[in-house]
This record gives sequence, C-alpha cells and structure tokens, in this order.
Amino acid sequence: MFIDSHCHLDFPELQAQAEGVFSLMRDNAVTHALTISTTLKSFPAVRAVAEAHDNVWCTAGVHPDEQVDDREVSVEELVAMAAHPKVVGIGETGLDYYRLAEPLDWQRQRFRTHIRAARALGMPLVIHTRNAAADTLRLMREEDAGAAGGVMHCFTETQDVADAALAMGFHISFSGIVTFKSAKDLQEVARRVPLERMLIETDSPYLAPTPHRGKMNQPGYVRHVAEFIAQLRGERVEDIARCTGENFFRLFAKAVPAGG
Repeated sequence: MFIDSHCHLDFPELQAQAEGVFSLMRDNAVTHALTISTTLKSFPAVRAVAEAHDNVWCTAGVHPDEQVDDREVSVEELVAMAAHPKVVGIGETGLDYYRLAEPLDWQRQRFRTHIRAARALGMPLVIHTRNAAADTLRLMREEDAGAAGGVMHCFTETQDVADAALAMGFHISFSGIVTFKSAKDLQEVARRVPLERMLIETDSPYLAPTPHRGKMNQPGYVRHVAEFIAQLRGERVEDIARCTGENFFRLFAKAVPAGG
C-alpha cells in the first residue's frame, strides 16, 4: 500500500474530478491520504472531505503564506478544531519567505502558535519551510517542537537541515520534486534519510512527479515517488511502501484504518 501523507483534496481542481481521483488511488494501491488545512475559512471543506471517506484524514491549521486581515488563529481555536476525530495533525504551518517581505513577525508568531497547540494536544506538526530554513529550525528549537514531533513536508532543503530536523525527532517527506532531473542534491538527501523516518506525498494538485510533470497532480501519483526513491536507494518499492505506511500510522497515531 502507498499513503499520500500530504495533499489538498478540497482544492477545486481535485474536487472537480473527485470520482476519478479516488479511482486512480485505488488503481495505484494508494490506500490512504491526509488532506491538509491551509486557511480557517476552508477548514470546514477540508474536514468534510475527510468525513466523507474512511481512508482520508485531515489537519487543522493556517498556511504561513496566507495573509489575513481580521485575526490570527489562536492556540485555543486550533485545539478546538483538532477535537474532531478526523483531525490527526496540526498544520500546515511553518515559515515561507519566498513571496513575502519583512516585517514577517506575524508569520513567526503564527508558527509559534501552531507549535504550542500541537504540544498542548500531543499531536504532530506538518511543517512547511521555504527560503526560511534557519528561522524555521530556530523557532522549532525555541518552542520545543520536538515534544510534539511531526514532519517536514515537501522537503527541498539541504542534508544539514534534514539532519537538524531528524535530531528533533521529525520525519522527512518527499514529494514529486525528488523525481525531477534538476533535483540532484535532494536525491542525495533521499538516499541518506533513514527509511524509518521517511514519508512520501504528492502535495497535489501541485508538483506532479515524473512521468506526469506539468499535469495536475493527484494522490494516485504518489506511487511514482515511492518507485523513484526505491530505485534511488536500491531497495524494493514494496519496502518503501510498507515502511512509509508504517511511519505514517505511527506518527499520526489518531489515524486508525477502517477495521484497524
């Protein structure tokens, strides 16, 4: 079995083709998926997708790239959102300096809020970092994110960043980016990350892996990520699938398969 540990099934591109999306998952032995919250406004739709499918769970959180004019999410609000049985993680959260310019104190405070909520809940974090690795790791240390644990999603950073996250007890998740010809450094990281701390994902509808690059991504394509990593590491794809699946259910302990 393959598990897509990070996708956005509430996004309109995937909603418009929902029947085909779930059919492709079945055809490719993708048995479960985690659909990710990005805004307060869209959280009910994210939760509704998870409620509608026994093999889908969701998170509660506000993406670091989302600017809001009215208010920021609070620890108490995240805790209340996470009380739902289908919510198994907090995020996606983190820091993203790619499109936004300083002052970004609001973004750093939002990240701290998510870490504090995850610690209060004993629930794993789903962390996004882009052009902000040093600050991401600093805030993780300052807020003791390792007490909650979690995953560095869609990892594209250096081996040093991976090692720092692993030292805090985090998992590393690889998306279709690892299959790109230009991703040689990332492929080296994928060779070195311990298999017992690895997850795979699509981040769909974005970042479709080779051989579907340029098309709309979807959870059924996570199989290509697993197959590429297996070839990269000289391991059996069955072992990549089994280990990343076991890692998923160990990390997101609130996610219990139907009949499990």
